[in-house]
Amino acid sequence: MIKWIGAFLGFFVRGFAGAILGFFVGSALDSLFGSGSGQTQTVFRDFTRPNVSPADFELNLLSLCSIVIKADGHVSQQEMDYVRQYFVGTYGKEKANAIFRTFNDINKKREISAQRISTFLAQRTRYEVRLQLLHFLFGIAQADGNVSTPEINKIREIAGYLRVSPRDFESIMAMFIKSADNSYKILEIDKSATNEEVKKAYRTMAKKYHPDRVNTQDEAIKKGAEEKFKQVQLAYETIQKERGIN
Repeated sequence: MIKWIGAFLGFFVRGFAGAILGFFVGSALDSLFGSGSGQTQTVFRDFTRPNVSPADFELNLLSLCSIVIKADGHVSQQEMDYVRQYFVGTYGKEKANAIFRTFNDINKKREISAQRISTFLAQRTRYEVRLQLLHFLFGIAQADGNVSTPEINKIREIAGYLRVSPRDFESIMAMFIKSADNSYKILEIDKSATNEEVKKAYRTMAKKYHPDRVNTQDEAIKKGAEEKFKQVQLAYETIQKERGIN
């Protein structure tokens, strides 16, 4: 809202050039205060990161799925079924089959590169969407009942190309690979954290992974956001019971 007020005032004072300047200044203020959306975005991100088209996103997502499935040298039928069911459930059988056909045609013409695909997506998607991508890839790896070391290494490599922080990567991985400190890893804190630090971490993570922050038309990614948000809540509840936090 502030950006439009700025554009109007700028036009009134300096004409068209003033309107443009007012729009940019107002956009910066909108992003600073999260006006009207509850989300913090920068005007520079809005103007320098064009959204990837749905078709490109679907094909690149499927390419990353293929890379993870092949990571351990064994193509698991359970993992293949997981991907197909996800695409069919999200897009419908007819569209999913069309996506798979296009993917197969492209795959025959050129080698699938994790670096190329991930860099493409990193430049065109918001950070929250990239977090959901990793969550989806771990879901594929776990579909056969075991997340292997080569699969972890490959997803870690993809996370690097997607410019996801190591701590966020460890948090997502902890949702799929069980350990005694999982709840703390999910909330991105140490087990020695105070109760107040635990509460603060939960508020931060709940905000970061709230489904409303995933601004995408892709239903598969939206579902992943909802699942991860539940994992954050569960992690906090586990620590609450363990420590007797009210």
